[in-house]
Amino acid sequence: MSTQSLTSTTFQFPNQTKFYKGKVRDVYTINDTVLVMVASDRISAFDVVLPKGIPYKGQVLNQIAAKFLNATKDIIPNWVISSPDPVVTIGKMCEPFKVEMVIRGYLAGHAARTYNSGLRTLCGVALPEGLKENDKLPEPIITPTTKAAVGHDEDISREEILKQGIVSEEHYKQLEDYTRKLYARGQEIAKSMGLILVDTKYEFGLFDGQIYLMDEIHTPDSSRYFYLEGYQERQDRNEEQKQLSKEFVRRWLIENGFQGKDGQQIPEMSDEWVKEISDRYIELFEKVTGDTFVKHPTDDLANRVETNVLNALKTL
Repeated sequence: MSTQSLTSTTFQFPNQTKFYKGKVRDVYTINDTVLVMVASDRISAFDVVLPKGIPYKGQVLNQIAAKFLNATKDIIPNWVISSPDPVVTIGKMCEPFKVEMVIRGYLAGHAARTYNSGLRTLCGVALPEGLKENDKLPEPIITPTTKAAVGHDEDISREEILKQGIVSEEHYKQLEDYTRKLYARGQEIAKSMGLILVDTKYEFGLFDGQIYLMDEIHTPDSSRYFYLEGYQERQDRNEEQKQLSKEFVRRWLIENGFQGKDGQQIPEMSDEWVKEISDRYIELFEKVTGDTFVKHPTDDLANRVETNVLNALKTL
């Protein structure tokens, strides 16, 4: 029996009022109060969705997010009502704040590229001299981005957010406080798994006047993890860090001449390569959560998802 992947859904649920197809997720709005978020097996890199789905990827991301949302609900309430299927989360429809709260404990990724270009501030936060890529920062820094409807999110400073009135000062202080507490919890959990939570991002929204944590958290699509063992030795020797993220997919694309630029062709993805990506996502799930991954049957996947969602909606 071949393993299927879920790359597209076209459900029509009772009282459905909206449908939104993101790069990776399909989001159905019910009665303008509830969201049904389906984590597809689509994979994106460089803001482009790749042509083949990755079996079990949606399940990996949905179940990591479910675990960490549950592990942080003592810090902040979250949007989740239920997860009736391994690839589905049903939750409250919050009004999102128009910023993503990115927090960084290490000079990696975008922060390292900015620093290496000679700049010493990121989103209005001053960075000390003498750092090298992947060094631990003196303390975690919050580097927000605006949420772009299309294209890339843009860096923005706290001052600019308040000046433009994107978020009120009272709410923004709460968002910063929640972001620091969630990151501290994420770092604790990661350390217990032999990992370092390098950086991550959180999305928040309002529901009945209260701030809720929305969307996924601490997944490899929204976070960067390093292996704890050997971290310092690798830094001392100026070696690359071993990391858990989808960086290996980006590297493969770059090696095959693709970075999402105009005129570039997405390289052919062989069945062997698709299986390897799938296997690595499953390995990543087990390393990040400490749980054994249970492969749910993928034959008739769309029907399974639809049936489970319909049954869950009847209980709302």
